[in-house]
Amino acid sequence: MTDPTLAPVAPLHADGEPAAPALPEGKHDAEVDRLFSAGGPLAPSVGSFSPRRSQTEMAKSIAQAIADQSTLIAEAGTGTGKTFAYLVPALLWGGKTIISTGTKNLQDQLFLRDIPTVRAALKAPVSVALLKGRSNYVCHYHLERTLQNGRMTSRDDVGNLREISRFIKMTSSGDKAELAKVPENAQIWNLVTSTRDTCMGAECQYYQDCFVMKARREAQQADVVVVNHHLFFADVALKDTGVAELLPSANTIIFDEAHQLPDTATLFFGQTVSTSQILELCRDVLAEGLAHARGGPDWAKVVMVVEKAARDLRLTFPQDIMRLSLAQIMPSSDFFPALNTLKDKLAEMIGVLEDQAARAETIEQVRVRAVELAAALDGWKQDGKGKVVEGDQAVLWVEAFSSSLQLHKTPLSIAPIFNNQREGTPRSWIFTSATLAVKNDFKHFSNQMGLTGEPAKTWPSPFNYEQQGLLYVPNGLPEPNSFGYTDAVIDCALPVIEAAGGRTFFLCTTIRAVKQVSERLRDEFAKRGLDFPLFVQGERGRTELLDSFRNAGNGVLVGSQSFWEGVDVRGDALSLVIIDKLPFAPPDDPVLAARIDVMEKQGLNGFMHHTLPEAIINLKQGAGRLIRDETDRGVLMICDPRLISKSYGKRVWQSLPSFKRTRLQEDVIAFFKPPQEPQD
Repeated sequence: MTDPTLAPVAPLHADGEPAAPALPEGKHDAEVDRLFSAGGPLAPSVGSFSPRRSQTEMAKSIAQAIADQSTLIAEAGTGTGKTFAYLVPALLWGGKTIISTGTKNLQDQLFLRDIPTVRAALKAPVSVALLKGRSNYVCHYHLERTLQNGRMTSRDDVGNLREISRFIKMTSSGDKAELAKVPENAQIWNLVTSTRDTCMGAECQYYQDCFVMKARREAQQADVVVVNHHLFFADVALKDTGVAELLPSANTIIFDEAHQLPDTATLFFGQTVSTSQILELCRDVLAEGLAHARGGPDWAKVVMVVEKAARDLRLTFPQDIMRLSLAQIMPSSDFFPALNTLKDKLAEMIGVLEDQAARAETIEQVRVRAVELAAALDGWKQDGKGKVVEGDQAVLWVEAFSSSLQLHKTPLSIAPIFNNQREGTPRSWIFTSATLAVKNDFKHFSNQMGLTGEPAKTWPSPFNYEQQGLLYVPNGLPEPNSFGYTDAVIDCALPVIEAAGGRTFFLCTTIRAVKQVSERLRDEFAKRGLDFPLFVQGERGRTELLDSFRNAGNGVLVGSQSFWEGVDVRGDALSLVIIDKLPFAPPDDPVLAARIDVMEKQGLNGFMHHTLPEAIINLKQGAGRLIRDETDRGVLMICDPRLISKSYGKRVWQSLPSFKRTRLQEDVIAFFKPPQEPQD
């Protein structure tokens, strides 16, 4: 029989309003102590479970925030056990809870492993649902259409389509993560899933069997719903993911990996329109026009002028890949007249679609898409002199790729928009991560998210960093912007990699450095006869690279941003983390430049108040890859001499774990030597 003290609160009042959590007054501290004690319900369910004071204290604070329907910013050092620290109060007292995490992989881990473990240990009768974006679910309509018209571009597509056809007959969720035989990034997924633009909605003949709708219905009924940050903010911006329907009834919102929120929210509260989207629209207009209105206008001609205008807009910038803020585009640039031409030609195509929309629902759909794209382009308005006008609250900037151009409108601050979302129904908001503070100061994160004045707490890691790790900043390296810097870093790193027996993450701040480091290491390992398997970001998928690295036991993995966080390699397979330089944002980032400009007009120092805290939080993530368990040992090698030479360097290393520090290579070599056996 279920222990009545563990029963979760009913999520709603009879009138549909969220209920206040039924937390026994003054009882939750004692209950948390019991649950997290050595003999408590959690211990037998978790093989490596050991009671941790930080975890227990964190769980109590979260339980109190849920009881008070208040906000809590919670930084939990690596190894604290933050997942259990928020799951226990959420499952027992949270009412309707939405848990948002950083990636789809972490979503799956929570849903498939962590929540079932805690739920079983607590005997808590809560229902749980997993909700992802619609591109993760096979669409019956688009699968059938692809099978019929066979727009295959490769042999892989044909084989993958066959696997998906089998899968849809057996799956109950339609989630592509369940179909391991077809790679997550396979092109075929674009043809067998829907987007907000291409979904037929209630008009679809498969509406009753739709996997997206099924996932949303389950989320409506569940006590706990697991989403990811992209989904959460896409919903807030687009109202298209089903989260908007969940929010009114949620008592508790928990953001795990909350340090990612400012970037994710900025992405979704902004607006992007690209020449690729316009070319894709043209392809669909041509297909639908020929399918349903062949006797109408000359569809090839209708789309051809729009396609040409989109391509001409891309060609106004000669370089392959570049970013420019609006202010950096010369008034005499061909960009401005080309943009006007595209707007005009798109408007003409919309006129044709309006005349033909009654012929088929799918023609009406492409008309709606065209109108939305035209509205996004319209945001780039011009003054009397032909220059685009930039608003006070957003920065306009362009990003050129080899075959497309993106026009971005990005808010300078997400704080007012996010605060707007948090107003209304009282509920608790929990923000947790291992990296939210800079030297125990939460101002940077709080200001970005509009959480100024909200309570923030840090719970330290249980690891003994002084005994388990060493921070090594080599002597004699040149300044990071000097010619030959990366080669100097590699020269410095090679003896340390050899002493560590491989077992290395080499984390770079740019893709270019990843290429240079991996090519040089490959040559050096061959020259020196070092049998260390080399794993390089981009050569295989991230999960496959990590599995191979773990299995090798003496591998060297070279990666950039995607390996700085969310990667867990415990034990001897990883004993050395090398970071090539401090991860400052690129100076050509138009959004960063605009934000710093605003800060400096307010009398603040943009570097100290924005650029440096961002870099420190990023660096803490990279450093966090090294020590993942009580028994791990390792060296964190940061190659950037600015850590010592600049006045801000002290603030950087004081924000890192409390490793012993050295500048001497011989100390590092000695660290990796096995301990001497005592002499008889």
